[in-house]
Amino acid sequence: MKYLRKSIILLWISSLLILSACGTHTHSHSGDKTTLKIGYLPITHAAPVYFEKEMAEEYLGDVELELVKFGTWIELMDALNTGRIDGASVLIELAMKSREKGIDLKAVALGHKDGNAAIVSPEVDEVEDLAGTSVAIPHTLSSHNILMSRMLEKGGMSYDDVHMVEMPPPEMPSALATGQISSYVVAEPFGALGVTLDQGKVLYQSEDLWPGSLCCALVLRNDLIENHTELAQNFMDGYVAAGEAAGKDNDHSHEVHKKYLDVNDEALALSLGWISFEDLRISREDYEILTESLIDMGLSDGPPPYEEFVDNSLIDEAM
Repeated sequence: MKYLRKSIILLWISSLLILSACGTHTHSHSGDKTTLKIGYLPITHAAPVYFEKEMAEEYLGDVELELVKFGTWIELMDALNTGRIDGASVLIELAMKSREKGIDLKAVALGHKDGNAAIVSPEVDEVEDLAGTSVAIPHTLSSHNILMSRMLEKGGMSYDDVHMVEMPPPEMPSALATGQISSYVVAEPFGALGVTLDQGKVLYQSEDLWPGSLCCALVLRNDLIENHTELAQNFMDGYVAAGEAAGKDNDHSHEVHKKYLDVNDEALALSLGWISFEDLRISREDYEILTESLIDMGLSDGPPPYEEFVDNSLIDEAM
């Protein structure tokens, strides 16, 4: 399919640049100060990362946690794979592809659970109404792609029956409102924004389409884990506590979220109602369902095995 070939070509161009520069060490020292660099996109699914920034002194002491904001997943993965950042909250499928190509990354925790609603325009009442229209996802290598495919299957359809486009998440609510697309599946808060701005409605939640779906994960470079285990563990201790704080629907939580997200209170409250930040451990069963889906959809020939890519040692200790 054209969209798949185009996405993979772009990813492999980035990978060629990556492989020529991999092996770099990122966390830096300035005098007695150590800096840990973690990448993210401004989405609710990265909340444990930016909440830990607010709690960093408690868990990291003299270590400075520097959050590096990116505008696209490709930019973020280039920085992660080349060693310009130590870790990131990222689509797990992109990190799996990098590990498949030899980049030594480890998925150490989930970013969230659930919170990937299938949003449709107001006139769409069932999946079959999407036939012949355009639907949007943020990236081919994403759980959103798998969720969209599963939703189409519920209506006895496939991507052959719609026009699938990749679109930056912030553009999706307005594209739905103008009729450019009829549906999208994306990270929060953009689903909730589409609903609260009366531009769309929820047809399915991610748990209706794929119970236990994996989406964003916290990924660290393995050299950080192996060479600076105590630092990695302290970071994970804070990450687990930050996840608990991020899921609370109160004034303080809202203030922190809005410091990192461009979202109003109504959409944020709805978004937090869809997402869970509890028990962020990556289970073997859920991971293997993901790998099977990637193979079945032709998105990967050989995803990294669970034992090779997932490292639960840090979160097990933290919990």
